[in-house]
Amino acid sequence: MSHQLLIELFSEEIPARMQAGASKAMLADLEARLAAAGLAFGHAEGQFGPRRLSFVIEDLIAQQPDTVEERKGPKEGAPDQAIQGFLRGAGLESLDQAELRDTGKGKAWFAVKKIPGRPTDQVLPDIILGMIQGYTWPKSQRWARTSFRWVRPLHSILAVFNGERLDGALDLGNNEQIAFGNCTFGHRFLAPDAIEVGDFAEYRERLRAAYVIIDAAERQQLIQKDLNAAANKYGLSVIEDKSLLAETANLVEWPRGLIGQIDDDFLNQPKEALVLSMKEHQKYFAFENGDGSLAPYYMTVGNGDYSAETAERIIAGNQRVLRARLSDGQFFWDQDRTTGLEPLLPKLDAIVFHKSLGSMGQRVARIRILSKFLAQKLAEKHSDSAQIAANWVERADRAAQLCKADLVSQMVYEFPELQGTMGKYYALHMGEDTDVANAIAEHYSPLGPTDICPTAPVSVVLALAEKIDTLVGFWLIDEKPTGSKDPFALRRAALGVIRLVIETGIRLDLCEAFGVCAAAYQLPARPQYQDQLMQFFGDRLKVTLKDKGMRHDWISAVLSADDDDDLVRIVKRVEALRDFLSMQEGRNLLDGYKRASNILSAEAKKASVPAEQVRADLLLEDKEKTLFAALTASDADGQISAEDYVEAFGTLARLRPSVDAFFEHVMVVADDPVIKANRLALLASFVAKCNHVADLSFIEGS
Repeated sequence: MSHQLLIELFSEEIPARMQAGASKAMLADLEARLAAAGLAFGHAEGQFGPRRLSFVIEDLIAQQPDTVEERKGPKEGAPDQAIQGFLRGAGLESLDQAELRDTGKGKAWFAVKKIPGRPTDQVLPDIILGMIQGYTWPKSQRWARTSFRWVRPLHSILAVFNGERLDGALDLGNNEQIAFGNCTFGHRFLAPDAIEVGDFAEYRERLRAAYVIIDAAERQQLIQKDLNAAANKYGLSVIEDKSLLAETANLVEWPRGLIGQIDDDFLNQPKEALVLSMKEHQKYFAFENGDGSLAPYYMTVGNGDYSAETAERIIAGNQRVLRARLSDGQFFWDQDRTTGLEPLLPKLDAIVFHKSLGSMGQRVARIRILSKFLAQKLAEKHSDSAQIAANWVERADRAAQLCKADLVSQMVYEFPELQGTMGKYYALHMGEDTDVANAIAEHYSPLGPTDICPTAPVSVVLALAEKIDTLVGFWLIDEKPTGSKDPFALRRAALGVIRLVIETGIRLDLCEAFGVCAAAYQLPARPQYQDQLMQFFGDRLKVTLKDKGMRHDWISAVLSADDDDDLVRIVKRVEALRDFLSMQEGRNLLDGYKRASNILSAEAKKASVPAEQVRADLLLEDKEKTLFAALTASDADGQISAEDYVEAFGTLARLRPSVDAFFEHVMVVADDPVIKANRLALLASFVAKCNHVADLSFIEGS
């Protein structure tokens, strides 16, 4: 027969950010403890909310299975002293109570003890207490005179098995304890009385009747439903915020959306500032109009079933608090606009970027140098107009000069998340060019895999310069990421550069950019920093391309072909290699390549090396002459230079018949060492021709 275990830990309000993690960890610990005790079970789940963590274990067996404990003793015929020691240790009176077994290396005595399983209800209390005491909260506290630590004062422990309360208690210290019970409690204000329950279904439904929804996902759905209803009522769109939705669902037990209004006087502030202020300080959801502007409405999430009068009072109180918050933002907004960005620049000299890399002011100076260089290179490769090139350079320089100024503005001091965004608004207020303002806003992008890459030339240039300056600086002082540690987000910076280059198709010589940036740092040279940094980029590129479905061996084959630092070119080659190997002619070439490589490797182990170059006068067989002529006529190198990788692979594929004929009719390992070396050189020439496009030795399979 199987039974159900129901546990609830009821406390004061648990911080919203800690609930899900605690529920998941404690459930996993509970399952592990049950398994270790030999208690098989079926479905297990955990629920969490502001004042309770609950767990239900279904189909739990009623009694532990019997176990057998064996202890190996001395061999048959062992001295009496050894026999007596074995008997004492095993708790036996004589060898009549032991078993003599053949171990394959002779017979030995075994003590066999059968341990009957205990009833599950006797085992569970220690398991539950172990789970409670075994979890460490990110922050915890003691209360009253007790020594037990918990995230918030713990009031009760519901522990019911097979409909009956378990016998147990949690020791709080100082002669205080919380005994296991079969009661929970409803909503703090609407139904605070004790509620007796016998199983999970009753627990869930009786709490719902007491204005408590235990399922966090359901609470989120109800909040989203109220958001959608408000948006439909006023013809608006909800500004989606999954983190705020999850947080508010963990702050309330009976969610109800309440709609308030934002005073028109505050709507002149940037949308991002208003939305962030409402989210961070008040946990309000925002709406937007059809044109993307902020709507004058917000939704707060109440905790209860309110009358219309009570709801109005709550909304009025919220709006008073909101006015105070937004008035602070209005003051910062007005003051920063009065000051402007340029007067803030000298303050950047007082901000340390890194103790070994100088101030933020020095960082801006370097970014300006690199931005102008990148803008000029971009213009040379992507624009036929000298005027456009000059504009890009000028605007990139101006954007770089102002890009960090908002760090010392009052609004960004209050809301660091708005850096860049506020710089854009202040730049527009100063009358700066739109390209300059947008570049300031976008120069941190992309911040992650889901963040949108900028596409405007000035924005792309500034975003690249900001990230390359960071990477080169930390490589110059040998502060590279180690293991999982990356305190300066260098992996993210490199992935950002890769995305910017690949998604915009910019032709950029990375090593050249590294050199310009390193010169601006004026730090002692580290000769290997460029090679190390390119290796780092190669590793990050593999991550990026794998996410796009590219196999790691294709990527390694291209990266190992030469020292190319043009990411666009590298990606084109990987894509061409993928397409080529998907065709029969590609697989055929790979077979020929591997056969040639294997022969060269085998001969290298015998100290047989190819000649430095193929001598035509030593080619004796028609088939080796044919292969030599085909290799000589091949224009794969020229096609690679023209970046026509598809045609280059096709040219290599057309070598396959000559390679096959060579293997079929020519003895590579000739008796004459000179002829042998020449033929090895011919194979080496074929392998090198392939490797110039991609090092096919990295390709797995055939």
